[in-house]
Amino acid sequence: MSEHASKRENFGSRLGFILVSAGCAIGIGNVWKFPYLCGQYGGAAFILLYLIFLLIMGIPVMVMEFSIGRASKRSAAAAFEILEPADSRWHYLKWISIIGCYMLMMYYTTVAGWMLLYCSRHIEGKFVNASTDFIQSEFSQMLSNGPRMAFWTILVCLIGFVVCYFGIQNGVERISKVMMSALLVLMVVLAIHSVFLDGADEGIRFYLVPDFANMVDQGIGNVIFAAMSQAFFTLSIGIGAMLIFGSYLEKNRSLTGEAVTVTALDTLVALMAGFIIIPACFAFGIEPDAGPSLIFLTIPNLFTKMPGGRIWGAMFFVFLSFAALTTVVAVFENIIAFDMDLFGWSRKKSVAISAVLVILLSMPCVLGYSVFSGFHPLGKTSAILDLEDFIVSNNLLPLGSLAFVLFCTQKNGWGWTGFLEEADSGDGLKFPKTLRIYISYILPLVIILIYLKGYYDLFSPMGTYTLAAWMSLALLFLLFIFYCAFSKKRQAAA
Repeated sequence: MSEHASKRENFGSRLGFILVSAGCAIGIGNVWKFPYLCGQYGGAAFILLYLIFLLIMGIPVMVMEFSIGRASKRSAAAAFEILEPADSRWHYLKWISIIGCYMLMMYYTTVAGWMLLYCSRHIEGKFVNASTDFIQSEFSQMLSNGPRMAFWTILVCLIGFVVCYFGIQNGVERISKVMMSALLVLMVVLAIHSVFLDGADEGIRFYLVPDFANMVDQGIGNVIFAAMSQAFFTLSIGIGAMLIFGSYLEKNRSLTGEAVTVTALDTLVALMAGFIIIPACFAFGIEPDAGPSLIFLTIPNLFTKMPGGRIWGAMFFVFLSFAALTTVVAVFENIIAFDMDLFGWSRKKSVAISAVLVILLSMPCVLGYSVFSGFHPLGKTSAILDLEDFIVSNNLLPLGSLAFVLFCTQKNGWGWTGFLEEADSGDGLKFPKTLRIYISYILPLVIILIYLKGYYDLFSPMGTYTLAAWMSLALLFLLFIFYCAFSKKRQAAA
């Protein structure tokens, strides 16, 4: 083992690893996207499909990320170099993870800042007895106020990097335990309050009883693909965000069992978020399929109608803030580890430089609704945030996941034997060997389908020529993945 690996930090406890990894997976998407997709696609029928796809897609890729991290004892910035065959090009794919983590934080810190701001607004009682027009106006004014947006984004960055400055055990693990524990307690309190509201019965029925007739009305293919996509993206797999935590793990526990536990915790939060939002929406006559505006427009309207809405609204946005901050801290740890692995920097130096860099890179998104409000990269209603989210969610996450799957299954990569040996080291649930054909050939095809379908859904309304241009770009990215995976370096002449 190298000197770098022997000095590498480790988690203080198994609970710490699970809570930090789950905190990375649990993000804003669990809380706003999952409930509105349930509302849009028929409640429990959608949930059933979502759980199936988590089992057959999300967990295997997470096990692979953990395995690559633990075997290499590096971040994604250096893991391929440690495990790849000497004459391969797999290490070029590390840039998917590096760019992915930076770009995710370029807009995620802004949205996390919105959460903190709305939390303070509810504590102040800003939305008590507010009209729908006032709530709409407040959201628009927030977006267009560049200095205010910058303040809350910088605050999020400072909180995250200060936590990471103290290291894995004393910083990331300790704070994540506190925030995740508080998140889970708040979640339970809010869910219990929501399900006992007058008129919530219909929402609970909608949420728990599968409605296959509604599924047919929405289009079975649309519902299946939505469930598949949400299951794939909810776990933050594909950009090495989970890989780094595997690198801090000892070999006393098998990784399949750990991935199942992390996924179960992530799923619990998503399901409980539905219990918080959907019964309350039905109780007060508000549609639960409001889309991305659910959090900042629909939910504040909901709390204005609710007795004690100021308190419940504040608790809800504290819950959201913790969900966002746990992800921020986890991805910041990835960014810091990249610098330490690539350049040999100390943690202190990496924190200082990364903090400045992330704050500067976040500013285009922060100013996307004010200074750059005239820039519409993906259509006339889009903003810089939408472009950055498209690059991460529709490109880097699926392409990175495809790279990890190929690396762990192909003979010219790390290979099935190396992956399985690492995944099964230690006590606990073992990875099913019978899944080799599915993992090696079918899962990559499913990931490619999700990737290409994302492009089609986004660009097909813009016309045939626009769709053809963007689909061509998507295929070029796929060719790059396969070039790195299956080509070899030319050997120097003797």
